Amino acid sequence: MKKNRKWLVHLILIIGGLTMIVPFIWMLLTALKSPTESTAIPPIIFPKTWQWHNFGDVAKILPFMQFYINTALMVIGRVIGSVLFSAMAAYACARLKFPGRNLFFSMVLVQMMIPSQIFIVPQYLLVQKLGLLDTVPALIIPGIISAFGTFLLRQFFLSLPDDLEEAAILDGANVWTIFFKIMLPLARSGLISLAIFTSLFAFKDLMWPLIVNNSIDKMTLASGLANLQGQYSTNYPQLMAGSLLAIWPMILIFIIFQKKFIQGIATSGGKL
Repeated sequence: MKKNRKWLVHLILIIGGLTMIVPFIWMLLTALKSPTESTAIPPIIFPKTWQWHNFGDVAKILPFMQFYINTALMVIGRVIGSVLFSAMAAYACARLKFPGRNLFFSMVLVQMMIPSQIFIVPQYLLVQKLGLLDTVPALIIPGIISAFGTFLLRQFFLSLPDDLEEAAILDGANVWTIFFKIMLPLARSGLISLAIFTSLFAFKDLMWPLIVNNSIDKMTLASGLANLQGQYSTNYPQLMAGSLLAIWPMILIFIIFQKKFIQGIATSGGKL
């Protein structure tokens, strides 16, 4: 009976895995088709002639190397800012006693419930006032503050024992020493979780880069690929080829840090 259940579970997981892989396989096959084959009805699964030149064509149309650099700078900047500022805010809400602490944290929770699109106009006006429109820093600024990160890390700081903090105070450590040398290392799993989520959200962010940057050399991978979609027609093989060129860095990062990804997501799920 147990063996039958095990086979059933494995069968369900295999079916689920194949279901998730099919879109990637279809994207690869479409990238190797001609424009006529990509829109044929009924659909053509395998192209008659493999159009490998689609990858070279789309690389000539768009400056992918610049897109990679802009995306990397945006992801790194947002991860560093989000982890640092969220950790400080979370530590204050979890461990420090000051007037209005609960009210402040309630405002953080309220912000999590509000759609992010509402903040686009004030964020745009802020970037405009700073004179950073159509620049790489404009891609980073809105992502360095994270209400979700503050909430997530607060749960980690609340789970830490008070004895460590009290012992550090008796030894003469100030708030900053306790935060950087004791609390942050102990919340390492939470910081990794937040870094993972922030990098994923930043990598796939499309709306903000499209709004704030108009120059092709200041766009990210997500916003740059939007240029391949025409108003009346779209070359789907080139679009799929560009999408494959865009996602391979994240796939490579996932393969290298697969264990950290799983641990971070599992840990965050347990804390929440």
